Amino acid sequence: MAQHSEGTVTATGKFLTLEGTEGVGKTTNLEFIRDWLQDRDVPLLVTREPGGTPLAEQLRELLLCKRDEKVDPVSELLMVFAARAQHLNTVIRPALEQGTWVLCDRFTDATYAYQGAGRGLSLSMIESLEQLVQQELRPDLTLVLDIDVEVGLARARARADLDRFESEQVAFFERVRGGYRARAEAAPQRYRLVDAGQPLEQVQEDIGQILEQLLGSKLGG
Repeated sequence: MAQHSEGTVTATGKFLTLEGTEGVGKTTNLEFIRDWLQDRDVPLLVTREPGGTPLAEQLRELLLCKRDEKVDPVSELLMVFAARAQHLNTVIRPALEQGTWVLCDRFTDATYAYQGAGRGLSLSMIESLEQLVQQELRPDLTLVLDIDVEVGLARARARADLDRFESEQVAFFERVRGGYRARAEAAPQRYRLVDAGQPLEQVQEDIGQILEQLLGSKLGG
């Protein structure tokens, strides 16, 4: 169950996050999860990272924009956590404390995957910032949509112009995917790895079964 900054368990809404590399179908499946929960009268806030507030959305634009200047990985990491602090303290925590469930498109697992595994930054550095910004708050459930990197990138390239992250090389995304999988395998009580290479109907059937478990309080306390 989500916890507030002093670390005391609260009778709050549940905190769900959706993760994955490029082209895994996050947008489509986020909409599916939203509709699934709303159909069951779950009070729900849907948001995203980086972003979720006006200031955090401005930081998102800075992070995603292609530029001639090389972005230092530590600068990138600090911008991610600056956006997260604003988002968490002005949107996510207040919603959870009111009993609203929060569904977030990416959260700190993305930082471990992209800035940690992808960029090669120290995991201890990320852990320190995570503790500073989040204290004891962690998602109740993290769904990781997993797909072959080449397949996902082909999907991403077919749909729109690529942003600064999407323009990275295949090797970068292989590291990111490995980072996600390692985290999911290390803490199966919180993570669920979903094969996003299946037909969409099967992917969503798998997600629905996971949500049934969560709604039945078999996960997250």
